[in-house]
Amino acid sequence: MRYVVAVAEERNFTRAAERCFVVQSALSHQIKALERELGVTLFARTNRRVDVTAAGEAFLAAARISLEAAERAASDAAAATGEIRGTLTIGMIPTVTAVDMPAVLAAFHRSHPSVQIRLRGGGSDEFIAAINSSQMDVAVLGLPDSVVPQGVQTRVLARERLVAVVSAGHHLAHRKRLQLSDLADESFVDFPEGSPGRVPSDLAFRAAGVRRDVAFEAVTAELMLALVRHNLVITLLSPEAVPRDDQLRTIPLTDGPTRIEYLAWSSFNPSPAAQAFVGGISV
Repeated sequence: MRYVVAVAEERNFTRAAERCFVVQSALSHQIKALERELGVTLFARTNRRVDVTAAGEAFLAAARISLEAAERAASDAAAATGEIRGTLTIGMIPTVTAVDMPAVLAAFHRSHPSVQIRLRGGGSDEFIAAINSSQMDVAVLGLPDSVVPQGVQTRVLARERLVAVVSAGHHLAHRKRLQLSDLADESFVDFPEGSPGRVPSDLAFRAAGVRRDVAFEAVTAELMLALVRHNLVITLLSPEAVPRDDQLRTIPLTDGPTRIEYLAWSSFNPSPAAQAFVGGISV
């Protein structure tokens, strides 16, 4: 089954063999033997192309579940003897500020070197869905204070009020404090519409009765800040997400949006690696 999954993901028998640490002839022989046993063709292949057949797609779904179950069984057995191993898939929003994630990962790896760590980027909504479908173990979420994560276990890491970020040459750069109404005529850069990273700001402007112009959308804070430096736009971000920079100014907002960072994990049978990771994070 591992060979089939590798070929399906690599779309190449040679790369799949390298990934599985076997010679290509052995991998090809095993897959052909499996196809004969099943009485179906799993892959359509030529010298230059490999595609998964409809039968192969059906087989892959169950094969992945079986492999995950086997890996979990081995991890649970090892955990019973005190050894944590297996894989740990972690989701991280673009603006993690509550914890020093590189330091946390380094400490976890030193304590549990047998655990393979997979880092995934994305948004809070997709992370929650991935945890609920057992495709992810742990995630750091960023959500407005009016939204409570559903279907997952959570721990609040931080509550923070966003600040306005403008360029040093912006006409508001000298201000010590602002209200959202002061930003009514400004152009903004923000996360994509509807994403959890943007919702706190949209809700705050709506509650204040202020219309704003989001002229640019971006998926990383780094790109947002680059646009702000050029004085094209302003943005709202966590103060911890803004580096010390002579080209930028952060200004507190009296009625700005509040964002909560959560650590989230499965509420149903979390893996030993997930439990160890969650237990190792303190705030």
